[in-house]
Amino acid sequence: MKELIKNRISELRAMMQKNGLDAYIIYGTDPHLSEYIPERWQTRAFISGFTGSAGMVIVTDESAALWTDSRYFLQAEDELSGTGIALVKMRTPGFPEPAEWIKINLKAGALVGTDESCISVNQFRIMQNSLNLSGIILKGSGDLLNEIWPERPLLPASEVYEHELKFACTGRSAKIAAICTELEKSGANLQIITALDDLAWTFNLRGSDVECNPVFMAYACVSRENTILFIDGQKLSSELKNILETEGIQIKATGELANYLNQLSDNDCVLVDPDRTNHAILTNIPDCCKVIEGLSVPCSLKAIKTEEEISNIRQAMRKDGVAMVEFLFWLENNLGKIPIDEFTVSEKLTEFRTKQPDFKGISFFPIVGYKEHGAIVHFHVSKDNALPIEKDGFLLFDSGGQYLDGTTDITRTIALSNLTEQQKTDFTLVLKGMISLSMARFPVNTRGYHLDILARKAMWQHGLNYGHGTGHGVGYFLNVHEGPMSIRQEFNDRVIEAGMVLSNEPALYRLGEYGLRTENMIVCQRAESTVFGDFLKFDTLTLCPIDINAIDKSLLNPEEIEWLNSYHQRVFDELSPMLDEELNAFLKMQTRLV
Repeated sequence: MKELIKNRISELRAMMQKNGLDAYIIYGTDPHLSEYIPERWQTRAFISGFTGSAGMVIVTDESAALWTDSRYFLQAEDELSGTGIALVKMRTPGFPEPAEWIKINLKAGALVGTDESCISVNQFRIMQNSLNLSGIILKGSGDLLNEIWPERPLLPASEVYEHELKFACTGRSAKIAAICTELEKSGANLQIITALDDLAWTFNLRGSDVECNPVFMAYACVSRENTILFIDGQKLSSELKNILETEGIQIKATGELANYLNQLSDNDCVLVDPDRTNHAILTNIPDCCKVIEGLSVPCSLKAIKTEEEISNIRQAMRKDGVAMVEFLFWLENNLGKIPIDEFTVSEKLTEFRTKQPDFKGISFFPIVGYKEHGAIVHFHVSKDNALPIEKDGFLLFDSGGQYLDGTTDITRTIALSNLTEQQKTDFTLVLKGMISLSMARFPVNTRGYHLDILARKAMWQHGLNYGHGTGHGVGYFLNVHEGPMSIRQEFNDRVIEAGMVLSNEPALYRLGEYGLRTENMIVCQRAESTVFGDFLKFDTLTLCPIDINAIDKSLLNPEEIEWLNSYHQRVFDELSPMLDEELNAFLKMQTRLV
């Protein structure tokens, strides 16, 4: 594989020379700027062999480098070894940002190319402005990899299906009307929708073009005058096509989007989300049109779940909780009796979810880390690299499901033996962070980076930390990672609002030893109004025991103990009616008082 990667780099350099380029940037995404992408657009993995879900590659005539974040440092070092591609650690002292690296490796007058359809408007501008300061030119040069990828996968062509109203809760017409109302508030009369989860939510449609995310590849333009869905015809059944057209939605081929945009007039004012729209689309909008830049309206609207959606999510959580209890019971009763490794655990997590009603697949590939593998934040387990699991140390498993009534994401770390004092302290400090955020009360207009300290304080007091965010938005039978809000140290201007559903996942990783993460999903709710203003709180959605055996009770204060006991009582009360007698007895033990 290493030699194959070297050959591909050589072929790319030949294409660069042919096109007069001194460097080529591969952002590793698709024209919809998705996190999880179809095989055709897995360009980063094709050119580098790195299989993580985040990163970019830059190739010059003499050098090649890959940037990724702390979740993937260990994985990238292993996968890039022997390829000639250097790992550059993002947001790490001593390592240059991509633009700085280009300036170090190229001279003024150099020409840098990239595929404009796979870079956001903002990314293109930031890179272009930075390079211009050194006299280096960035240009859209098309997809050079297409010329060196002889058996490149075709675009996915799976059939789109309707997310029934009993699950979607709000009809298409109402959603489109809401989008138009928000557009008018911004001064625009048209939005180009490019993000796949925005499309799926707007039209109450789902697909299977992307693994784990129930979305489909298409674009849309929405205005008061007309709504157009640009989609390959074979993806819609004649029945569904008729339903959409009856509701006033025009259906056009994907390839017609550029021509449609080219014909917009000076009467049109287009809303473009510069972080969710690729640069090629912007270049297709005529100069005569006014462009307003702002957050995609569907992105903003879908982030705030309705009461009916939240009720459905709670039902999905019960089903997911049953699957998790069944898994924990299976593990306790089989570990040490039959061979079990990390890959077995991954398969079993999915197997138990599959038994649940309205299950539509996993929401991401399970992360299963035993002992030292737990310290690899996004460890991708396979049959080839799976460690056998014994009755010793910690086992971390992060997994989730897609149900018609919600998307789930949960991490538990369990003790498989008696623990050392350090192990119990570490586990309890992570738990304290999760509980602290769960109990938060905060004023309206609070942002996620204001809350992040709550999850880290206990660890910071012991000189400990973790390198990833604490919470991400979660979609409604959609992407497990959903914006625009987050809870992390990095600045994010989006406030946390009632109805938003997020993860709560503080963690701790000791490289070469173990990893710890305890993750629940939470929903923001109104708390109270006082003379000091309106306040919000979180309610926990996830229903699954937390391993009491791993806790050092002396590190928990009375309020934290009360929260944990109350949570476990709720887990038992909500799940026990769905379990048989044997599983009920098991769950009773797992949720006993601390």
